[in-house]
This record gives sequence, C-alpha cells and structure tokens, in this order.
Amino acid sequence: MRIVKLLVPVLLIIMLVAGCGGSKEAAPPPASDVPDWYLNPPSDPNFLFAAKSAPSADMQLAIEKATAEARADISRQMEVRVQSLVKKFDEEVGTGNDTQLLSQFTSASKQVTSNVLNGSKVKQQKVGHEGNGYRAYVLMQLPIGAAADQLLESMKKNNQTYTRFRATETFKELDDEAKKYEDFKKSEGQ
Repeated sequence: MRIVKLLVPVLLIIMLVAGCGGSKEAAPPPASDVPDWYLNPPSDPNFLFAAKSAPSADMQLAIEKATAEARADISRQMEVRVQSLVKKFDEEVGTGNDTQLLSQFTSASKQVTSNVLNGSKVKQQKVGHEGNGYRAYVLMQLPIGAAADQLLESMKKNNQTYTRFRATETFKELDDEAKKYEDFKKSEGQ
C-alpha cells in the first residue's frame, strides 16, 4: 500500500510534465539558413524587388508559393486598392459601483491588385529543410522601365476607353438634340 501511495504522486507529476509539452510547432529556421538578400533586399533605382519565403511539404510547391507571393508584393508596390472597415462599439451598463464598460473592436482590411508583370523574374532563390518539409526563399525583380512602360500602356488604354465612352456619349447627346429639334419642327408644322 505504501508503494501505491508513493507511485500516485510520481505518476501525476509524469503526466503533468508530459501534458505541458503540448504539440510541437516547427521552429523557425536558424538565422544562418536565411539568405542575406532575404533579410536585406537589394535597392536599385532601375528595379523593383520583393523577397518572400514559403513553407511546404513539397519542395516545388514551396518555391511556387514564395514566387507567387513575391510577384504579388511587386504588384502591390506598383498599385494597390485598399478597402478597410473598422467597427468600434462601447457600452456602459450598470450604475454606481456596479458600472461595467463593455467594448468591442473589429478591423478588417482587403488589398486588391491586378497588374501584368512583364519582365519579372526570379533573381535568386534558396531552398532549405524545415521540419519535415521545405522552405523556399525567392528574390523577385522587375525592371522599372518595364513597369513604367506597363503603367503608361495601361493609362493609354484607360484614356482610349474613356475617349471612346465620351465620344459615344457626345454622339448620343447630339442625336438626342437633333431629335428634339425635329420634334419641335413637327410641332410647329414645319
């Protein structure tokens, strides 16, 4: 009986220690495995750069995820439409010493970008092991000249579309005025 009394606390301590371990999350890669160009992306007045990383159990998927994120980052550097919603609610209930302030805060944000990245390419990439999978690091670059040409082309297309729209509207207004004049002439018996 005495052995059982001694074993119970020991077993409880073992279970408590084992339970505190919880699930193990993948530790971040050692700083020595992270490329310097990822931590300090280059700066060049002739290029836009984006450095991104992504994990995956599949090496190629890790590369594709990091590449897609880097392109998205370059696109956001060129142009981004941001929508944001912030809601705040405060309510005070009770009186005197029983007063309670209840508060709720909600914030949501969405970023949308849509650009064609002609000339974008992976300048550098590195893949390393992380846990049971891989982590890919990608440095994407886009020549500013190509980005500027693309933006200029986009503006031209928008201007052309707007001009076509305005021309259509103007001709419609002209046609409406001509019809009004014809109706007026008919009403006057001419």
